[in-house]
Parts: sequence; structure tokens; C-alpha cells
Amino acid sequence: MMEKRACRLAVRSAGNIRPGRKPVVLLHGWSCHSGFFDPQFSALAGETIVIAPDLPGHGRTADKSELTIEGAADEVAALLSEKDLHDTVLAGWSMGAHVAYSLVERHGTERLACLVIEDMTAKVLNDDGWKLGTSDGTDSARNAQILGTIESHWPQLSYRIADRIFAREAETDPEMLAFAVTQIGAADPKLLRAMWASLTAQDFRALLPGIDIPAHLVTGARSRLYHRRVASWQAEHIRHATIHTFEASGHAPHLEEPGKFNRLLLDLATGVL
Repeated sequence: MMEKRACRLAVRSAGNIRPGRKPVVLLHGWSCHSGFFDPQFSALAGETIVIAPDLPGHGRTADKSELTIEGAADEVAALLSEKDLHDTVLAGWSMGAHVAYSLVERHGTERLACLVIEDMTAKVLNDDGWKLGTSDGTDSARNAQILGTIESHWPQLSYRIADRIFAREAETDPEMLAFAVTQIGAADPKLLRAMWASLTAQDFRALLPGIDIPAHLVTGARSRLYHRRVASWQAEHIRHATIHTFEASGHAPHLEEPGKFNRLLLDLATGVL
């Protein structure tokens, strides 16, 4: 357990802690920021306290903290302690799910009620014995190429990243796509490169059987990043796991089907689930 200290993350917070309601903490994906959870703040801030930090390398936090998944997990742990949050619904989208897993690994589950893992695998890179990383088959050799182009080709890469968030074979809402393109394109690729290197070095497969709180695995049926069997594999290895499939969504059910996603969070916050 780390020494108690102030959290260094820029944090967005709305609502209040209420009796009988669990706090909700939202962790964003790589190259994004807390503003990608606007639909959750709009829907839930009147029901409970909702908190979303900008993780290291992202948004207003930028380089104010260590640019690693482990560093992000330590900062989120400091945030939970600083705000004295207990029985927390911790939802991690994409990279944010790895931060949540790292927090459990490094700090335990004492302050958590459950995890929500949104369209994410336990290990991003594929290899000879693991084919449930990214659905395009990215392995360590391909990842070395990606790391070499993030800074030099960010304008082109950022558009592709934004577009691939959303469902395949579906027409993306133009305003939502424009928001993602603009916000991701404005991120600092030098900082993102460091976080991508850390993200793709993670492997939480051995952690999963030891998770002692419920895990809700949200999968987008039309995800362009991960196969649906990614959630099935994790459900087989976590003791208390439930799969929630969002049929009309890609990699971001919280943006693509916000009503259904918000209902899930509210049910968890109120103890219905």
C-alpha cells in the first residue's frame, strides 16, 4: 500500500455522495480524456457522485505524473483515498481498463464495489500463444513500427484511431466522430507514445483469477479493435464476471449506446446489480 498523498491528476467531478448510492469513477481510453464521458456525467450526476480523471499523458494532466499504466493506477488509488471513496464502481474503457486492473494488482479492492471493463483485453499484443489481443493481430514486431510512427505521423494516425472507435459497418454520428477526431488530434503524441509503450507491455492474465469483486465485462458486438470472445475469455477467468453485450456498438458503448450503458452504471451504483 502506497503512502497517502495528493492525487496529481486533473479531475472532473459532478454530483454528490448520497446514502445508498455508490460513487462512480470513470477511466478513459488511450488518446482520449475525461470529456469523452460527457453522456455519463449528464445522466448520472443527479444520482450520485461521478468522477473522471485525465490519466497521465492525457488532457489537462499531461506530463504532471509518471507516464505509465502503473503510475496511472497509483494516481487513481491516491484519488480514491483523497476523496475518501468506498464501495466504488470503477469503470475502465480500453486503456482505462488496464489502469483499473493495475490498481487492483497494486492496491487491492478495499475501496471498490465492482469493476466495469469496457471493450478491453487482458493483453493487447498477440503472440504465438495468445490471439486475443487486438483483432488486427498486432504483435511485438508490428508494435515497434507503431511506436516509431506515433510522433511523426500523428495527424494521419489520430484520424484513423478516432474512426476505429466506432462500430464497423455502421454510420457514425457525424458530431460524435468530429468530436473524437478533434480531441484525439489535439493530444500530445510524445506523451501518448510513452503511455502506448506502457499499455502494450501489460499482461493481466495471471491477475484475473484473483479478482475478488464482481466484474462487468462490456463488449461492443461491432468493435473493430477486439473480438467478442475477448470478453468470454475474461469471464472464464474471473470468479464473479458478467458479460454485457452492446449489439449496436463498436469500441465505445458508453458513447454509442449511452442510455443502455448509463442504466448499467446506475444499476450498479444503486445496488440493483
